[in-house]
Amino acid sequence: MSAALEDLDSVFDQVFSGLSQARLHFEPALVPREVGTVISVSTGIARVSGLPGIGFEELIRFPGDVFGIAFNVDEDEIGVVLLGDHAKIHAGDEVERTGRVTDVAVGDGLLGRVINPLGVPLDGQGSVVAEVRLPIERPAAPIMDRAPVTVPLQTGLKVIDALIPVGRGQRELILGDRQTGKTAIAIDAILNQQDQAVVCVYCAIGQRASAVAKAIAVLRTAGAMAYTVVVVSEGNDPPGLAYIAPYAATSIAEHFMQAGRDVLIVYDDLTQHARAYRELSLLLRRPPGREAFPGDIFYIHSRLLERSTRLRKELGGGSLTALPIIETEAQNMSAYIPTNLISITDGQIVLSPSLFELGVLPAVDVGKSVSRVGGKAQRAAYRAVAGDLKLAYAQFEELETFARFGARLDDATHQSIEHGRRIRACLNQAQSSPVRVPAQIAVLLALGGGLFDPVPMDKMADAERAVRDAATQIPVDVGKRLETADKLRDDDRDAIVAIARRALAPFQPSPKPDHKVGEGSP
Repeated sequence: MSAALEDLDSVFDQVFSGLSQARLHFEPALVPREVGTVISVSTGIARVSGLPGIGFEELIRFPGDVFGIAFNVDEDEIGVVLLGDHAKIHAGDEVERTGRVTDVAVGDGLLGRVINPLGVPLDGQGSVVAEVRLPIERPAAPIMDRAPVTVPLQTGLKVIDALIPVGRGQRELILGDRQTGKTAIAIDAILNQQDQAVVCVYCAIGQRASAVAKAIAVLRTAGAMAYTVVVVSEGNDPPGLAYIAPYAATSIAEHFMQAGRDVLIVYDDLTQHARAYRELSLLLRRPPGREAFPGDIFYIHSRLLERSTRLRKELGGGSLTALPIIETEAQNMSAYIPTNLISITDGQIVLSPSLFELGVLPAVDVGKSVSRVGGKAQRAAYRAVAGDLKLAYAQFEELETFARFGARLDDATHQSIEHGRRIRACLNQAQSSPVRVPAQIAVLLALGGGLFDPVPMDKMADAERAVRDAATQIPVDVGKRLETADKLRDDDRDAIVAIARRALAPFQPSPKPDHKVGEGSP
């Protein structure tokens, strides 16, 4: 027992001696730390003094783990955009630099998750697993790194895929008044990527929590969350979060693009983004311009949308397709923000409230909508069957307007109007029911061949559904050719038309019996 105590005392003496030597040789290192002071706080922003070495857009840490972005770097003070609750910050609080810009977690660990622009999970499924973080603000790919847009992005919506096609790497604006189905089109486009090897990012900017929850519920029900990342900034969040939301979502999408994958990103919507930036700019006392927006409002959207592109094969061949959404007032497409975005994007899908009220869904105004790139990316089969469709539909809309005046119409004009009505009926489509390529081709071929013209209007919905169901009978080799860039062969066309004709046979009006003179007289 005594020997054990002696050994313990020896060990204690050695440890104490080592600690004493370490204390004698310790030299404290002086590490300079920049500390600033909060001058004032208001909704969404704070003014800070000190921090002489701060950089533009550097992240600043406030008490309570609230972060902010240095936005105005003036000589005497710094205007900071807050990314958290301003109620936790008070004048006189100390702040410190982080030495980095705002970044976000990226990678496959985000698929199926709902996060805020800072990467904080909102779905209650635990922390996000990601090994890589990317800055939310990144330069767009150089021109020499880009490839032409030649591959279509199928939305599953007949009116868009046939008349306003979208290519992978394109930026197609969706604009219309509120409650006209803008978000529904974007969600349907995400649902149609189920088997298309396309990763989707849905960015909700300043939306109502109920609207975001509804969109997420649709994605979950359809199984689309498996390949989708949802980035959410709600309406009651600080304006700083709404401002950085699309940039964070784009960095997440760019990571997949640079890995050689095709990505679809939806910005819902950039009207709220512009308003959030206007609020921040006015609070920071930046000079206002037209409609009180700051002078660089065009730049914040152009540098965002320029990041959407298709990369060359040497760089992986990935693509980033953008569907920005914008809200108009009273169909005013010439307002400040809509005209800015129309000039930045590669086309627009315009939604009409009058068509929406008539029950034409999706309420796409074909005359005002345009795709400046997608025609080159459209499959050859679509070009063969939808080439004259847009012209016929435009002529129908003009004739329909003319016919409202009660003018007497000749037979050719009446026939054109009836054909146009059937085009409109065939392009109608229920929400969350995307249509695959073979079914679309079958419907468009039947339309072009006039097979729907004898069908009564009250049976058009059932007739169109019958043709779509019959498209499952298309031979496998023909269906594969429809999915490629090969031209539609004559024998393929004849086979599809024959299938559509058989499907429409029950909807043809029965011929009226001929009555001879004197027949049936008493």
